[in-house]
Amino acid sequence: MAYAALLSLTQTLEQILGSRNEIRIFHDEKQIRSFHENLCFLLSFLEDFSPRNTESIKCLEARIRDATYEAEDITELHMSNPILSDSACQGVITCFWEIISALQIMMPVFRNSERRMEFKKHNFKEIYDGLQKIIKEIDSISEEVEKMKAMKDIEGFSADGLTRINDPLSGIEGIEEVVNANDRNDVLDLQPRNSLNATSSKSASTNKKFMVGFEDDLLQIKEELVGQSSRLKFISIVGMGGIGKTTLARNIYNDSSIEYHFYIRAWITVSQEYHVQELLEHLLKSMGDFTEEMIREETDELKTRVYQRLKGYRYLIVMDDLWDDKILDEFRRIFPDDDNGSRVILTSRLSSVTVNVDSSACIHHLGFLSPKQSWSLLCQKAFGNECCPPEIEETGWRIAEKCRGLPLALVVIGGVLYKAEKTRANWEYVAENVKSAVTGNDDDFMEILSWSYDHLPHRLRACFLYMGVFPEDYVIHVSHLIRLWVAEGFLKPNTHKSLEEVAKEYLEELIDRNLIVVRDQNYIGKIKTCSIHDMMRELCMRKAQEEKFLYVANQEFDISSEVVKNQRHLSIHPNGQNAVIYDSTIRSLLYLTDSPLPNSLCFQLLRVLEAGNINLCDFPIEIVKLVNLRYIALSYSGKFEIPASISRLCNLQTLIVFRASYAERLFLPLELLKITRLRHLLFNEAAFLCSDGPQNVNLQTLSGVIDFKLTQEALRTIPNLRTLGISYHCETQTELSFYCLENLVHLRQLESFKCNVISRENVHLPQNLALPSNLKKLTLSGCRISMHNMFLVGNLPNLEVLKLKEVDLESNAWKTEGEFSRLKFLHVEATQFKIWEAEAAHFPSLQCLRLKNCFSLKCIPPEIGEIPTLQQIFLYRCSTSVVKSANSILEEQEDGGNYDLEVHVLSNYYGNIPFPAYYYHKERKFIKELTEHLRHMSLSEEASDLFVRELKGN
Repeated sequence: MAYAALLSLTQTLEQILGSRNEIRIFHDEKQIRSFHENLCFLLSFLEDFSPRNTESIKCLEARIRDATYEAEDITELHMSNPILSDSACQGVITCFWEIISALQIMMPVFRNSERRMEFKKHNFKEIYDGLQKIIKEIDSISEEVEKMKAMKDIEGFSADGLTRINDPLSGIEGIEEVVNANDRNDVLDLQPRNSLNATSSKSASTNKKFMVGFEDDLLQIKEELVGQSSRLKFISIVGMGGIGKTTLARNIYNDSSIEYHFYIRAWITVSQEYHVQELLEHLLKSMGDFTEEMIREETDELKTRVYQRLKGYRYLIVMDDLWDDKILDEFRRIFPDDDNGSRVILTSRLSSVTVNVDSSACIHHLGFLSPKQSWSLLCQKAFGNECCPPEIEETGWRIAEKCRGLPLALVVIGGVLYKAEKTRANWEYVAENVKSAVTGNDDDFMEILSWSYDHLPHRLRACFLYMGVFPEDYVIHVSHLIRLWVAEGFLKPNTHKSLEEVAKEYLEELIDRNLIVVRDQNYIGKIKTCSIHDMMRELCMRKAQEEKFLYVANQEFDISSEVVKNQRHLSIHPNGQNAVIYDSTIRSLLYLTDSPLPNSLCFQLLRVLEAGNINLCDFPIEIVKLVNLRYIALSYSGKFEIPASISRLCNLQTLIVFRASYAERLFLPLELLKITRLRHLLFNEAAFLCSDGPQNVNLQTLSGVIDFKLTQEALRTIPNLRTLGISYHCETQTELSFYCLENLVHLRQLESFKCNVISRENVHLPQNLALPSNLKKLTLSGCRISMHNMFLVGNLPNLEVLKLKEVDLESNAWKTEGEFSRLKFLHVEATQFKIWEAEAAHFPSLQCLRLKNCFSLKCIPPEIGEIPTLQQIFLYRCSTSVVKSANSILEEQEDGGNYDLEVHVLSNYYGNIPFPAYYYHKERKFIKELTEHLRHMSLSEEASDLFVRELKGN
């Protein structure tokens, strides 16, 4: 966690030193700026230095982490001083050292180098000396790093210490001419030869390993290996550690038909720490062409030898366990493409490594095993050729299910069960302790998973370990996760991107590395929810505790205990209740349970307070004293009031307050917008009277407010808003024009707007409605929409998602005009909607159409089926005629050879579950193919139709 600690401290120092217009010149400022430069130097070093899992590097990172943690505790203590906090937030405190000297009037704490002393009073000299000690430690570390970098330069190695700096491709030119001079007339007459895995103790040419699942991938890859394409082809197998990539590749490699098809086969295991010279030697060994004198040859000479050996032959090379693109850059030009069907198989945990190989490369993403496949693999490992006794079969299924489809976990637990006595009591015990049985009985298991963490860039490590704060099987909303990452300070600012955009890139990279699983995406490809496999979460928790980063409490704990108080983040799960509370340096307190908050919130350096699962009766007034807070999530019942003094939380970025259904309406203080660093305000129903005032340029989200009047003065205070969600409670005599919706056009950065009208009768949207051109997502609910409004919406140039919920359309008809040029998702929910006229050209990018409660609609325009991008039609409680028109569109598309379109139907008459038309398209395709097959068998048309009717049960 050295990188995350450095990143956080450098941002804290920049905030303090930049908190005034002019920095006062004084004798210590030069030293503090030098300290900041040293921190930035170490930060840059960790960014450039590839992760190395050696004791010396671990020790160095631990020193950086501990010193940085201690320095950050001291520098942030000024914000917990009630005397200084208000002035510090406004830039009145003009000097870092004035802040330090002012600490002597407080009762803060700072920890010694072991971070185990309780907080106590310190005079200025003690605090000054403590910080001086830390500065000297950072100086010492910086000197060591300088020496390390110098040593690497002397040895001629790059920063990762793995590959030589000289041009990896030098010496390759001219190889083809040399090879062409060789006589290869007898190549086709030679028999294929076997080859060995020269870099692993396990031979690639040993017998096939037992494989469960991935049979479809195996068949597809074999077809790609021997298929029609004669050009050199790369085939990638990608997935999480332990998912079975190597096993699948080995089964393919040792298949007799594959062995016969290729003249040369070779297998090399690359792994995280590789040397190009050694890999080339292993490659030559596996082809049987390596001699002792080659040990003395240079890298370029070995490359030439490999190229010459492969030139003119049909070969299969397996490069197992790739971790970066560099090795592919090294090897691509030594793999000749002789238009003879040669192939290269790559396996990796990183999707990006294989995606960039070749635009035409075939990529196979391995998912988790199904419950049935999991049970089959567990039985094979636990019983061998024997059968499972009936009395323990049910327990066995539970054990298999708890492995969450990860083959490596099933293999390990199967080995445990194989050695244990086959009694119900033993298996029940294992079923209740699957995680500990897997991770505690096989050190190799956690080591294999740990490779993924050890190879992570330093900037991603804190984000990954933070996933451990969530309980098992927790579905994590991406927007929630991103706001937490931003608040924790895990992200390096980018002048061209918002922190939220940087966070999305980090998340995508962790997904690309198969460390995080995508659970749900919307119809424009945006990730909505994600999760982490239980075993990978176990890795997070272990590594996080080792790094003094995170403690997860799922039982009673004492926050003053050694194991807890050294952690920076504390996550409390069900059954986790703290017995003792004292002033602590914990940065995050996440209550993912409904257990009550502590009696006193005295975590002076707290940044994150997640208490959204706890129904509070009153606002915890102690919160306004925690001026380091950046993130607050609360929920309440009854009457709840946010005090105006919340504006003292000058670092606050996110405020989330949700009310129970029976609770009173929340009124927000105007002082909220005085918090200049505020980025997100989220409520489910809150009144907010925004008046003219200073601009809050950082606010991006304002969601869940009611009756918000969009005056020009109000919008000038929130000019950079990206997401806005409003509910309007309209009486019969009230018109929406009162709320100035025409001023929305002034929110030029707005990307998402949700407007929900609550009234007895649908109220007209104003004719002068004006929407900003940057809008990507629009939701209109409970209102009456004119054709003029629909025309305006249709001409929004960037609109991708349109949801019309419980609306009335003018004349109950929609004659589509304008071009929804980028619209990908359309939802229409209108009970009185009768007639819809549209052409394919109106929706050139539409991917999904969803109709709900359209009881009166006669049909879907048949032209909708002609949209080339259309993939899905969802119908919820729609008329029979609409269902028929959807199926007609489907049949017409399939008759034209398009089998990609899907029609899904849900109906109250079928208990809100898919009725047979859910997979109608697949059934129809099967029936059509079967009918053609029967006729090829010389059956009469009458006989074949009778057979098909019997099959369908008609």
